This record gives sequence, structure tokens and C-alpha cells, in this order.
Amino acid sequence: MSISSQSEMGANKWLILMNVMIGTFMAVLDSTVVNTGLPVMMGTLGTSINTAEWILNAYLLAMASILPAAAWLADRFGFKKIYLLSIIVFTFGSFMCGNSDSINELIFWRVIEGLGCGAIMPVGMAIITNAFPIEQRGLALGFWSIASATSISFGPWIGGFIVDNLNWNYIFFLNVPVGIICIFLTIVLQKEYKLPISNKFDVPGFFTSSIFLPLFLYGLSQVNSSTNTQGWSSPLVLGSMWLSAILFILFIFVELRSDHPIINLRLFKDKIFLCSNIIFFVFGIAMFGSTFLVPLYLQDNLGYTATQAGMTFIPRGIIQGIISPIAGRMSQKIDARILIFTGLILMIISFYMNTQLSFLTTEWFVILFLCLRGAGMGILFTPLLTISLNNIKKEFIADASGLTNIVRQIGGSVGIAVFSFMLTTRTTYHTQRYSEQIDFSGETYHQTIGRLTDYIQHVASASLDHAEKVAEQLIIKHVELEGNISGMNDDNFIAYWVLLLALIPAFWLKISKNK
Repeated sequence: MSISSQSEMGANKWLILMNVMIGTFMAVLDSTVVNTGLPVMMGTLGTSINTAEWILNAYLLAMASILPAAAWLADRFGFKKIYLLSIIVFTFGSFMCGNSDSINELIFWRVIEGLGCGAIMPVGMAIITNAFPIEQRGLALGFWSIASATSISFGPWIGGFIVDNLNWNYIFFLNVPVGIICIFLTIVLQKEYKLPISNKFDVPGFFTSSIFLPLFLYGLSQVNSSTNTQGWSSPLVLGSMWLSAILFILFIFVELRSDHPIINLRLFKDKIFLCSNIIFFVFGIAMFGSTFLVPLYLQDNLGYTATQAGMTFIPRGIIQGIISPIAGRMSQKIDARILIFTGLILMIISFYMNTQLSFLTTEWFVILFLCLRGAGMGILFTPLLTISLNNIKKEFIADASGLTNIVRQIGGSVGIAVFSFMLTTRTTYHTQRYSEQIDFSGETYHQTIGRLTDYIQHVASASLDHAEKVAEQLIIKHVELEGNISGMNDDNFIAYWVLLLALIPAFWLKISKNK
């Protein structure tokens, strides 16, 4: 890029930041707006949680699969061209998702949507990095993260409002006008930036990296599938797991031997970058996994409407949006490890609170742990992102930012898949355990049935036989409710320990405050 084009980019760098923030808002919004609408979509499309999780995972995995190619495509064809193409494909995919009539059709177009979205964040982050001098980079990335925080905050509420008042299809139609605005701004504001490279596209690396993770998550999702009666011993599950492991080993072998790998694993030689990405992986699990579970808990167990469930996320996003740029500014003045540890500890406390859920949990308790999580994410994200790129040469910024986003998206996909798998498994376990503890011939059971029957007869003017059947169904439903909540508590307990382990790599982040 010439000096003149650099100065032109510097002159309108804040407008470019706004343009990239719009694209980021739209990309992250589509990974959160679906969550509160998921129970309604499951009912409308007639699918189970193990299949419905692919509405989320298809999007995240498609993003992760195209992320490795994002840096090469941006360097070869230009940052502006790839960013613009990504917005166009994403907008078209959103439109087709809104027109889907079946679960399989919706999952297919979610893949297309994710492929379009895959390059938006890493290329957008590289555009910001090139537009701003290093002394303003932390502040710029802090403002950039506001777009992510806003979509995390308002996405669930927007999704809930749409499914309560319109139709779930409009969740995806919402992206179309925003996408058109972003396309226009990209054409008008951005100047092209392209590196003079001649290295070939790494086909083996792209092939192996794009297949091993989806295969692993597909096998995991099939363990509890209604069509699988063999569990872990199913040939489909075992075949997916083994093939995934072989492709993963082959991927590492190919990338380390390649002169121009599609995923530059050699960047992990930098200890700071490696430790930062371990934490980013956990960050992805927390961000996507928690956003996936909380709306299900609120709607299925506490009886919230989709809109009410979405509104509980608003304070979290506001707090995260306020704290992110402040943390970005502070990371240039104090030891960033202080901010990173503070953010992790707040998230750990939040997930510990999540292990105490019940059917009597109040709305304020939910808002409190979500606000703590938002504060933790806001404090953690920008300093960690900034210092992870501190030792990376400018020509590898696109590679590094793409790799960081890959790690975070993989963390999100793994979080959703593992949490969904564990939710199904642990819910079944707890429901069976609670059912076994009920003495159906005991006096306490018959007294409870009698009181419920009297109440139902009095309120609904029902016959004795009908009232007794309803009373029995209420007890069974309550057992299932307790089993589901206990399963979610187990999920959150796993996340709690994973975040505790993330404190270990944080100790290895030794950054001078004047770096």
C-alpha cells in the first residue's frame, strides 16, 4: 500500500472503524439473536435439541472453516474486496435463511451465511490495525468490541421480540437492510490494501482444517441422537471420532511442513500469543456456551417469554460495551495481566453463581450473574487481544487475527456441542434419579396427589378422574423440570472449572506496561 493511500486511510480512520463495527455487529448478532428464538424454532420445525444445536453450530463451524483462508484471500485479492464480498454473501445467506421451510434447509443456508461471515471479523480487525497507529490501536479495538458487546446485549432481546410478535424468519430478514448499508459504506469509505504476495493457496491445509472439527462435533451430537441406540459404540460415532482425529494429526503435520500454511501454527512459538489464544478458546466457550444455555433455562424452566428472556441480556451488554474501551485504554498504561486476571475472576464468579440455579431463581439473580459475566468479558477481551498481537510482525497481523478468531469460534462451537451433549446426558441422569426417589405407593405421594386433585377440581371444575391424571402429570413434569435444571447446573459447573484452569496460562503473560 502506498504512502498516499495510507494517509487517506488515516484521514477517515474513524469512519472506517464505524464501517467495520457495523459488519461486526451484524456478524455477532447472528450468533446471538437465534438463541432466544431457538425454543420457538424447535417447536415450529419439529426438531430436538440435538438437531437444533446445528442451527448455531453450522454457522459457527462455517465461520471457523473459512477463517483460515481469510488471511490469504485478503492478502492476495485485497482487504476491501474480501470484506465487501463477505458482507454480500452473508446478506444473501441471511435472506435465504429467512425463506427456509425446513430444518435441513435452514442449516444449509446457515452454512452459507457462516461462510460469508467468516472473513468479516478477522479482515475487519486487520483493517482497523492497519488504519490506526499502534498508540491508538488499543482504543480502536476497544471501540470495535463495543459492536460485539452491543449485539451480545441486544441480540437475544431482538430475537425474543421478533419470535413473540412476528415470526422467527424475521430474525434473519433483519440482517438484509443492515447488510445493504454496510455494503454501501464499504464501497464509499474504504481504500484497497493488498500485500504483494505470490504464495499458493494451501489446499491440503484448508481441506484438513475444514473437516476435522465438524466431524468431531457431528459425532458428539449423534451420541444422544434419537436414531442412535448404541450411544458411544455406534459405528457412525466411532467413525466420525477416529476420522476426525486422523485428519487433525494430518493437519498439524501438513501445516508445520508447509512454507506457506493456511493456518500459521508457527505463530504459537510466541509464548504470549499461545497463552492468549488458550484463554481466547475458553472465552469462546463462555461467550457462546452461556448465551446458548441461559435463554433455554429462562424459557423452558422459568416460563419466560422469548422477549423477557432476551431483555435480561441487555444490562450485560451495556456493561460490557462501557467497560471494553476503558479496558483497552487502561491496557496501555498498566500491566495488562491485572485486567486479564480481573476479567477471568469475574467470569469465574458468574459461572459459580450459575451452578446454583433452581425453579425459584429470581430475575435479579439472573441479571446479576449476566452483568458480572459482561463486566468480565469487557475487561478481559480488549487487553488480551491487544497484547496477543504485541510481538507479531505487521505482515503476519492478518494471519494472527485470523488464527485468534478461529480459536475463539472453535471454542464457541465446542462449548455449544459439549454443553448440549452434557445437558441431554445429565438431564436424563437426574430425571431418572429423582424418579427413583419417588415412592409411588407411599403416603406422602398419595397425600400430594390428593391435594393437587382437590385444587384442580376446585379451580378447573374437572372430574375426579381427570383431576387425578392432571395431578400425576404435574408431578412428572416437575421431576423433569428439576432434572433439566440440575443438568444445566452440571454444565455450568464444567464451565466454572474450565475458567479456573484458564488462570494457568494467564500467569505466563509477562508484558511490560511500556511495551
